[in-house]
Amino acid sequence: MTTFLEELEWRGLLYQTAGQGLEAHLATPGRVAYCGFDPTADSLHIGNLLPITLLMRWQRCGHKPIVLTGGGTGLIGDPSGKDAERQLLSRDDVAANVRGQRRIYERLIDFDDGPTGAELVDNLDWLGELSYIDVLRGVGKHFSVNAMIQKESVKARLTTRDQGISYTEFSYMILQAYDFLHLNRTRGCTVQVAGSDQYGNIVAGMDLIRRDRSQEQGEAFGITSPLVTRADGKKFGKSVDGAVWLTADRTSPYRLYQFWINADDGDVINYLKWFTFLDRDEIGDLARQHQEAPHLRAAQRTLARAVTGMVHGEQEVTRVEQASQVLFGKGDLRALDADLLGDVFADVPNTTHAADTLKAGGVSLVDLLIEVGLAPSKRQAREFLKNGAVSVNGEKATLQQEVTAQDLLHGRTVLLRRGKKKWHATRWE
Repeated sequence: MTTFLEELEWRGLLYQTAGQGLEAHLATPGRVAYCGFDPTADSLHIGNLLPITLLMRWQRCGHKPIVLTGGGTGLIGDPSGKDAERQLLSRDDVAANVRGQRRIYERLIDFDDGPTGAELVDNLDWLGELSYIDVLRGVGKHFSVNAMIQKESVKARLTTRDQGISYTEFSYMILQAYDFLHLNRTRGCTVQVAGSDQYGNIVAGMDLIRRDRSQEQGEAFGITSPLVTRADGKKFGKSVDGAVWLTADRTSPYRLYQFWINADDGDVINYLKWFTFLDRDEIGDLARQHQEAPHLRAAQRTLARAVTGMVHGEQEVTRVEQASQVLFGKGDLRALDADLLGDVFADVPNTTHAADTLKAGGVSLVDLLIEVGLAPSKRQAREFLKNGAVSVNGEKATLQQEVTAQDLLHGRTVLLRRGKKKWHATRWE
């Protein structure tokens, strides 16, 4: 069986390791690793999917993962990757975000009772019990301020006079290091996995474990993966509508599917390695197909199916693929529910019209084509209709046809199409 480090290596997911003897340590099955997640929102975005899949791969390689949600550290805020102070969240907001994120972990990671079954912990459970004196005496004495200010997350802020860094955020690495120590003491956790921006915090935790006199061996290791980037240099995980989230209430399954379908040709093979569990041969075959016929987008379709299925389930994959066919005139528009219809046609040109005109007897389709810009004149509108180039709600229209209240989808939408791809959504209110 491929080892965890070998798996990360061939997928391009191994950035740095910390600690001598890591490979030998992992030769024993059942090792415990944790990864922490910051509860800044009640969901997680696709940038967080990479560390989640690290825990999933860890589990598949015969080890036990711990998901740490930062109910305690979330009250402070991680300065890593930030050029300004975070806005502190209330205790209620952090608790709500912890609950919201829990549904994602439980869907993606196996929390069974077996030896590799995952565990979900909240660091508020132990950080909330510490007194200020406890932290200064038991933890703070092991940290050198000289070393702390050399950490990239701190150093960058110290050189920016207008922003700086508060003592609160400066202390974050102490709390994260204590998390590692606590899990090492109570659960035998010897490995922390994270993105490369957390390397300094991981090393701080390892050092604290080694200094802790209650530990006989003080074994501790770190593994980081590279931060996800796009081939064009733009920030990963953003769409035209903002962040792409892992829960349907923030980003619908259709939107998630479309994000991956639209992956750049230069990124898609890396994304298949990073975000899916396809093996080396399967990805190699897709890479060859992609090179020979990139216009068929076989790699993007496989990526979209795999990630959407993992996050939302196979039923949603079937549902969104059927909806996607509608744009090409191959599906039944009336079979789409209101939310999915809105997702599919959110980006097509649209206009709003008075619903009373439909109730009064209907609107000439010839006139409507001109009004919405699908025809420049009545003569050409009639030509389009005569030639069968116009459809209403996916059904071919006739020359004398009128749009009536019976054509409304979900009581407010009529979809017009001219030719194969020129859609227009009319909203009747």
